[in-house]
Amino acid sequence: MKKIKINRSLAPNFFTAMNMVFGFLCIIFASKGEFYIAAFFIVFAALCDSLDGIVARLTKSSSKFGVELDSLADVISFGVAPSTLVYFLYFHTFDTWGIILSTLPMIFAAMRLARFNVQLVGFDKEFFYGMPAPSAAITLSSFVIFFYDESGLTSFQKDLLIPLTICLSLLMISTFKYDTFPKFSKKGIKRNPIKFTIFVVGFILIIITKGKAILPLFIIYIFSGIFRTIIKISKQLLRHKRNEENKVKLID
Repeated sequence: MKKIKINRSLAPNFFTAMNMVFGFLCIIFASKGEFYIAAFFIVFAALCDSLDGIVARLTKSSSKFGVELDSLADVISFGVAPSTLVYFLYFHTFDTWGIILSTLPMIFAAMRLARFNVQLVGFDKEFFYGMPAPSAAITLSSFVIFFYDESGLTSFQKDLLIPLTICLSLLMISTFKYDTFPKFSKKGIKRNPIKFTIFVVGFILIIITKGKAILPLFIIYIFSGIFRTIIKISKQLLRHKRNEENKVKLID
């Protein structure tokens, strides 16, 4: 009797599949007007997206196939799903312009993921160029989780969705540098103990607040990439200025 061989890639691919399932559930519930639940399905999809990477590293089953499958899943859960969420939540009231606004997360998430795959060298990265698609989707969904209640969103809160959607979409294709989430391994914890500690504290806060802390935490994450770039440019300008001053002194 032949032994059935279990491919190690099945485990991470299972979580990738669940990522897609949760993205699909978000689309279904958003179309039914269950926006609060739909928003949480994006968060669940993001958890599965993280778990497939963790499991792939633990089982040493990372592959190009897994990367491509993961990207396809991400387009659904972090592109189509948030676009559907904001469309049925508010943007459908703007007719054609609402459709255009709603498609931005989907289009830019697909572009972000395509650029990531083209630039991918190896499977472990310490940072991303441009805001990751899952982070942008979680920020949009956490906006709903933070503000949405039985009476829905206020007019002001709905209007905030417009600049938030546009900014998050553009950040995905920006060149701002964003940290990856910590690797759950002894080596990863030793390499970035501060990053790991921040992640654990943030995770605890999310559980304690029943998801309300996700929005402020991801707002901080958004600005971390922007401020990092501003600081880097400022240092480069200051260095250039000093070099020019030194050249003038040498000439004199």
